Amino acid sequence: MPFNPKKIIAVVILFICILLAGCGDSASRGSLTGQSRPAYCVTIQELGSRLGLSVGQAGNPYYELTNANNTVRVFTYDGGRVYVNGTAVGTVGPVQRVGGDVYVPELLVPKIRSSLIPDAPVKKWTPSYSTAPRIGSGVVVIDPGHGGRQPGAISYLGYHEDDINLQIANKVVGYLRQAGVEVIMTRTTDTTVTLDDRVALANRVNPDLFVSIHQDANPKRSMRGYLILVASNASQESKQAARALDRNMETTGISSRGMRKDSRGLRVLKNTTCPAVLVECGHISNPTEETLLESPGFQSRMARAIADGILEYL
Repeated sequence: MPFNPKKIIAVVILFICILLAGCGDSASRGSLTGQSRPAYCVTIQELGSRLGLSVGQAGNPYYELTNANNTVRVFTYDGGRVYVNGTAVGTVGPVQRVGGDVYVPELLVPKIRSSLIPDAPVKKWTPSYSTAPRIGSGVVVIDPGHGGRQPGAISYLGYHEDDINLQIANKVVGYLRQAGVEVIMTRTTDTTVTLDDRVALANRVNPDLFVSIHQDANPKRSMRGYLILVASNASQESKQAARALDRNMETTGISSRGMRKDSRGLRVLKNTTCPAVLVECGHISNPTEETLLESPGFQSRMARAIADGILEYL
């Protein structure tokens, strides 16, 4: 076959192009798998660490980062938004996945931080009663609101008011009994107790004080704070108990909405013949307070404050 230099040159050029293309693919793949982190990005775990948040739910379709006061949700897909305590603060920006890690723009750190609720200073709890047991200091009926077929309010994260009511109430009872107070509960488990039965029990026992424990809820999720209610025609004793509770519950770090007269005619206040108050420990509908109210540590703090207020009144 005659020698054809043009064909030889064409084959050589084609071979070189194939080699270059292969090298290009190899370099491209190497830059993706070998890259430890995309520029100006942080992993979701690093994002949480810089903001003082713990990473909870992971992916599909968002990551949830929380601390005692905040809940942040980062939706990790194109066009996904970032929410801080239920309020959108912008889009997540480009999301990259390298080596099993999810990276988001580092600029999210200051953007999220500016919307976080800072830790509230919490006053140290100091009991207003003697550390020695107060034998025979009174009889109190503690009423954990709702229960059974009546769960009460349900939070954004799925917490049930009746469960939190009972958890706090049980702790209150423990503190009161340690101080020598005789305590009777309207319910001790997740059972349905009618309002009339709660009133009948209180009127039959005729205690020094009846305290109904609840969590508040409001369609406006920014609404927060605890509240103490008394009947519209409340006795002076009921008002004194409410003021004592208000003073002591300030130590929890949750803001106070004060003492108010009930305008709804709540039966446990209206129909009880003894001094009676209803305590809304906080807003289960508020992103910050729902997390606090579900926390066993905060429940203990709230319970001790309520017990302290009761003992101050007694």
